Amino acid sequence: MPRDIAEAARARSGPSGLSAYVAASVARQIERDNLNDLITVAEAEHGPITDEEVQALRDQLQQARAQQTPDGANTA
Repeated sequence: MPRDIAEAARARSGPSGLSAYVAASVARQIERDNLNDLITVAEAEHGPITDEEVQALRDQLQQARAQQTPDGANTA
């Protein structure tokens, strides 16, 4: 690992330590890789998603979040 990256990771690792910080980072990358694999399979089967479809889903998510109270309970 390049020294500057290791130093930045060590500085951000906090009380859990560098090993836990690196493990969490690797886990997030694996999740992203798995999601990319799923997207590739879905696009091969159904075609690529359009920008309009992405925006519509973002709008739905934003509306759902707006309907929740601060404690996570749904207001509907």
